[in-house]
Amino acid sequence: MNTALQKKQFSDPSSEFVEIAIESLLTQSSALASVAEQVGAEVDEAVRLILSCKGRVIVSGMGKSGIVGKKIAATLSSTGTPSLYLHPGEALHGDLGMITAEDVILLISHSGHTEEIMRLIPSLEYFGNRIISIVGCSDTPLAHHSHVTLRADIEREVCPNNLAPTTSALAVMALGDALAVCLIRARDFKPQDFAQFHPGGILGRRLLSTVADTMITDNLPLISPDETVRESIFCMTSGRLGLAIITRERRLLGILTDGDLRRALVMDPTMLDKPVRDFMTPVPVTIRRDAMVSDAEMLMQRYKIRALIVTGTEPGEEDKICGLIEIFANREQ
Repeated sequence: MNTALQKKQFSDPSSEFVEIAIESLLTQSSALASVAEQVGAEVDEAVRLILSCKGRVIVSGMGKSGIVGKKIAATLSSTGTPSLYLHPGEALHGDLGMITAEDVILLISHSGHTEEIMRLIPSLEYFGNRIISIVGCSDTPLAHHSHVTLRADIEREVCPNNLAPTTSALAVMALGDALAVCLIRARDFKPQDFAQFHPGGILGRRLLSTVADTMITDNLPLISPDETVRESIFCMTSGRLGLAIITRERRLLGILTDGDLRRALVMDPTMLDKPVRDFMTPVPVTIRRDAMVSDAEMLMQRYKIRALIVTGTEPGEEDKICGLIEIFANREQ
């Protein structure tokens, strides 16, 4: 690298880079707001066209538009709209065979003149495909050959040279996400549906697993209501969950947390030798063993608690202790 260029690149103080980054983000934000102002009935037309599609949504774009197109296709596929990305260059050399007449085609070109995209048009028209385009200006050849045109107009790229596809790529991606959200709402796509396409990793475990699949069943911190608070502290320590479950014959009577202990000690310094039933919470938050892990996590977030007692599902076993579930521990696995 040229020495003078090296000095130029690294001579600016770091504070200037922070200012540049902030300015870039604010400019991008303003550009997205401008794109939102352009949205009109054409979005409704595009969504209805995709909903009526009996095939798939085939997304194609060249260069950075292609990279964004891959993301749009992936988002659509994972949210209930079968979709795939088709490279326009490969399409012209045989991959057009992947397209059927029932497919809707989503073509992305900021200029609206991209050669590889425009060369697809005669074949798509011959096949009888409906075409949705995302362009930076509606008065372009691609827009004229489209059944629905979505505009992602921007004033300029955030790139200082107004060359690298930065703001334009962000605008197209945001518009693609907006389409996906419309389709999610239209299809009433639920977390359970989402889980079917994401069985792997932490997300899949949360959405597909029941509480029974992930709960702790061994060495539960169980203690009788007649035991002393002092003994409950040993129970909490061995359980390492910051709580003791008050039970008689595995029937849930209450719960004592480390928070309960701290508050009680302030009120009654002699509490350590008193029975734990005098300080327990008699109606703790619980969850059934057949509930989903995602439901357990929502409960824990709502009540700001670290672990949930898992109870039975059969009649008469609603207060029977089956285990404990600690969501935050599962998240880290």
